[in-house]
Amino acid sequence: MTDRENRDDSLIFKQISSMIAEINSETGLMEKEALAKTADENGFIPSNAESGFINQTFQALNDRHNVIYEFVMRYNDYIYAEHDYGNGHPLTMIESHTLTYIEDHPGTTVTELTGYWHKTKGAVSQIVSRLEDLGLVTKTKKEGNGKNVYLYVTETGYQLSCSHKLYDILDITKTLSKIQKECTPAEIDTFYKVISVYYKVICRDFEENKIPKRQGKRRQKNQE
Repeated sequence: MTDRENRDDSLIFKQISSMIAEINSETGLMEKEALAKTADENGFIPSNAESGFINQTFQALNDRHNVIYEFVMRYNDYIYAEHDYGNGHPLTMIESHTLTYIEDHPGTTVTELTGYWHKTKGAVSQIVSRLEDLGLVTKTKKEGNGKNVYLYVTETGYQLSCSHKLYDILDITKTLSKIQKECTPAEIDTFYKVISVYYKVICRDFEENKIPKRQGKRRQKNQE
């Protein structure tokens, strides 16, 4: 390990120490002075304190982040649950938003949708095929270019996309109204800013560590 890496590790340790002390200042779980005693002058954790430090650190950070994990898992269930937008064609959130994207960008392709959703081509193709089977989307090849397939909404697809937009306007407004009962407008704006930055951090992590893209959930045969 280089001197620079040692300094980076020391800085990270001190940052974690300060953050944990702040988080737990009211509970008395871990005071900054007590935590500092577990490190030597270089900021490294002695082996005899490693286990306790890891457990206390994990609990402190996990308690704070657990609400994020629970939110993501619950929202994931919401994304893949079907919703009736008023036209008798129940769709999942990603299906309805894909339909609306095609309506807003007539002539788009599966490749463009793949970049927009950050999903595999197979996963996006499955969504498009589902919309096509329901008569909401059509595929067209331009003369002289038989390789690319361009996507357009049908009349039924257009009507459903409009219903979806109206549904989202009402749903988002209703949700924000409930949130505003406990949060100020400034706090809500800060939340969206943090989520935006957090998203960029996660995207960089996927790129730098070459994390494979997740396939979309496959429908059960009785839902097809």
